[in-house]
Amino acid sequence: MSLPPPREVAVEIAGVNHHFGKGEARKQVLFDNSLVIRRGEIVIMTGPSGSGKTTLLTLIGTLRGIQEGSIRINGQELAGLAPAAQVQMRRNIGFIFQAHNLLNALTARQNVRMAIELTDAPRARYDQIANEMLGAVGLSDRASYKPRNLSGGQRQRVAIARALVNKPRLILADEPTAALDKDSGANVVRLLRELANNHGTTVMIVTHDARIINVADRIVNMVDGHIVSDVRIKETMIICAILKKCSVFKEMSPSDLTDIAQKMAEERFTAGENIIRAGDVGDKFYVIASGETDIIAETATGTRAVAKLGEGDFFGEVALLKDQPRNATVSARGDVTVYSLSKENFLAAVRSHKSFEDQMSAMLFTRG
Repeated sequence: MSLPPPREVAVEIAGVNHHFGKGEARKQVLFDNSLVIRRGEIVIMTGPSGSGKTTLLTLIGTLRGIQEGSIRINGQELAGLAPAAQVQMRRNIGFIFQAHNLLNALTARQNVRMAIELTDAPRARYDQIANEMLGAVGLSDRASYKPRNLSGGQRQRVAIARALVNKPRLILADEPTAALDKDSGANVVRLLRELANNHGTTVMIVTHDARIINVADRIVNMVDGHIVSDVRIKETMIICAILKKCSVFKEMSPSDLTDIAQKMAEERFTAGENIIRAGDVGDKFYVIASGETDIIAETATGTRAVAKLGEGDFFGEVALLKDQPRNATVSARGDVTVYSLSKENFLAAVRSHKSFEDQMSAMLFTRG
C-alpha cells in the first residue's frame, strides 16, 4: 500500500470567525477556524446541531459574506469578492441543501436543465444530459414529473442531479441523504465518489448519516463553532499499514497504531535533500512511506553512506530517547515521502505503549 501523489489545494480556510446579529444581540458562531482541503477529497463534517457546520458551508459557497479571516477556493480569495465575481464562482460549485429549492412550475428534467444552461454544452443536448443525470439518481421514469408529484426523497434526488450534472470542481452538500432510503443514499454516495476519483471534484458534506461515513477521506468534527478534530481516514489506514512493517510497531493493537498515525504529518523530499543533519537537535521521529534514503555518518576514513533505508524503515529515535544531537545525516536518494511524529508525541507513545517502549529500548543497544 503506497501513498497517493500530492494534490493541489482546493479549499483553504484560515482564521475564520463569524457573528450573527448586531449590538447586544450579536453572537459569535464560528471561532478562528482553519482547514485545508485538497482536490478530489471527500470531507464529511459532523457535530451537534447548531455547531456552525452549515454556516461554514455557506461561507465557502459565497452565500454569506466573510467577516473575519480568509477562504480561498482554487486559489481565489473570497473575502471582499465583488458580487459579479461571486456569481461566477458559484457557477463552479454544486449546491445540495436540505431545502431542495426546486422550481415547482418546472419538471424534474427542466430543473436539471437550468444548471446545464449555465455551461457551454450544445443546446441540442440539454435534455439528453439532463435525462442521463436523472437516470444516474434513479429517476428516469420521473423526468417529466413536477415537484408536487414527487415524494420528498425524489425531490431531493432531483436537487442532487441538478448539483452534479455539470461535474463542478466543488460540491457543498448539507444532509444530502437525510431524506433518502438506503439504496438511493448509496447511489448518491457512489456518484460523489466517482466525481472525486474521475474528475478531481472536491466534496464537502455536512451530515449526521452514519451510513455514508465510509465514503469519506476525512471526517471533520465541529463543536460550538470550533473545528475540534480532523481525522484523515484513508490516509490513516495507509500510515497504519506502513507502521505495521516497522519492527517497533508490529506488536501494537490497531487502536494504538491509529492513535499514533493520526498524529503523524506527511513530509516530502527530493533527491539530495537532507531530512535530518548530524549535530542538529532531534525534534522528530520518521517513518519512510516511499523512496529510499542514505544514512551518512563520520567513519575512520571520513564521511560516507553507511546504510540505506527504504519503505517501512524508521529513523530519528536515538536522539529523541537520549536527548542528544543527531548522530548522522539522512539524505533522500530520490523522491522520498516520510511521516513524522513530533518529539512530544513520540515520547508520549513510548510512555503509553509498553510494547513500543520495549522495542525502543532494544533498538538503543543496536543503534546507540
